[in-house]
Order: sequence, then C-alpha cells, then structure tokens
Amino acid sequence: MHRAACLVLCLALSVGCRTAGERLPVTPLAEDAGPLPYAELLTRTRLQASSANEAFYLDRWLELEEEAKGLEQTARFLPRATEVPAKHREALTKDADLLGQEAAKLRVAAKAKDVRGSNEILQRINLKVRELRLEN
Repeated sequence: MHRAACLVLCLALSVGCRTAGERLPVTPLAEDAGPLPYAELLTRTRLQASSANEAFYLDRWLELEEEAKGLEQTARFLPRATEVPAKHREALTKDADLLGQEAAKLRVAAKAKDVRGSNEILQRINLKVRELRLEN
C-alpha cells in the first residue's frame, strides 16, 4: 500500500511539473471507436489545430505531420458525431471532408517543409475549425 501511494504521488508530481507552454498530446482515436459527441470532437480538433500551429512556428516538421494526421482522423469521425448542433447538421459531412482534405495537404506540406504552403493551409484549417464552433 505504501509503494502504491508513493507511485501515485510521484506520478502526480511529474504531471504537475509541466511548464505552462507544454501541451498534452492528443492521442489517436481507435479506428473502430463508436460515434463521439460533437463537442468532444470539436475540442479535439481545436487542440490539434493549435498544436499544429505551435509545431509550425517552432519548425517541428515531424510534429506538424503528426498533428496533420490526427486532424485527418478527427475529420473522419466528425460526420458520425452525436449531439450535433442543428446549425451544423446539414453541412457537417461537407465541412468534415474539407477539413480532412486540408489536413492531408498540410501533412504533405509539412513533409516537404514548405513554410508558405503550410502557413496558408493552417489558416484555412483554423478558419474551418472556427466555423464549426458551438456558439455563434
């Protein structure tokens, strides 16, 4: 029991010692996962887009590629989301497809270390994520 308590304390301290600028990575979804709530997928998309921006500005090209892959995956889950706000229901499949296409382009641009192309694609991704938000 004492060892378990020490282990939990050490784990809590190590998580608590992260600096403010560090982000927790968004883990990939299981491909066979069922539908997820729209709000959860939207939060996930915002975190991934934000992490992609951070990677881009720091020239972390491999990290940018990974974030782009994550965005592609999340875009595939969006059309199956539950609890979709009425204002997004009609266009969600189209919007998710566009987001997935932009994420795929970002992955290619990141692989090529294309600064200008990555920047333009990230602008379009961030705009699309903003359009998908819950509030007006």
